[in-house]
Amino acid sequence: MKRTEFSQPSTGWRHRIRQLFQRRLGLLLLGTALAAIVISCGTLTRTVMAPPAIPGATFIGTVGCAECHEELVRDFRTASHARLMARGPNAMSTGCESCHGAGSLHSESGGDVSLIVNPEKSPNVCFDCHLDIRGSFNLPHRHPVPEQLTCTDCHDPHKGDAIMGGGTALFSQNETCLECHNAQRGPHVFEHEAMREGCTTCHLPHGSVNPRMLAQRNATLCLKCHFQEQRSAGRVLIGGFDHTTFLPQGTCWSAGCHEAVHGSQVNSSLRY
Repeated sequence: MKRTEFSQPSTGWRHRIRQLFQRRLGLLLLGTALAAIVISCGTLTRTVMAPPAIPGATFIGTVGCAECHEELVRDFRTASHARLMARGPNAMSTGCESCHGAGSLHSESGGDVSLIVNPEKSPNVCFDCHLDIRGSFNLPHRHPVPEQLTCTDCHDPHKGDAIMGGGTALFSQNETCLECHNAQRGPHVFEHEAMREGCTTCHLPHGSVNPRMLAQRNATLCLKCHFQEQRSAGRVLIGGFDHTTFLPQGTCWSAGCHEAVHGSQVNSSLRY
């Protein structure tokens, strides 16, 4: 009898300790989950999307803009940015005025350009949402934005794909780049197949830590596509040719081997 009385409280205490442990473990897991959610939400909402401020102006809505800019408003439904438009009476400030600012003063003045924000004149309005692109333009090698260019030189915010020339047609995505970089257009007798994939296969268009805004440094860029194999110790074959002594000499194009990286008129290996 005494042994039975002693064992019962012992079992009860074990049960209480187990419950306490499980309760604390549950709270710990809950806290971890909540922390993950907070961090995730904080990352997703790090950009506060607020229209540019125009002192004294009020929002008139996209319908008001259409009174003068009928064509732009009509075509905007096809634009990439149209997906960001909110609906309902509380969303009057979205649409045109989300990038151009409240338009009442601009409308009442008959179109005074000083009373509206024009992102074409400065990329700062675009940077309010595209923070990562702002960072890219602070890298060592970049396009001259905002010194000589603006975002609208390469992107159309009002109609169709935001990337001019975007789509699925062959070479179409290169057209924006080739408007300025005409020397790389060709046609070439021996083309570099990477041109079919698009300029952004090798270049970061906004900015890079590598010269010529390359996506990778040195031969690493070329080796993303050009398969290398090592059949024996100390020998590296690329395209079936021994490159062991060439790789340490520099990049594939600066070592004097494949200088015509965009295409060649006389050599199938793009040597010159």
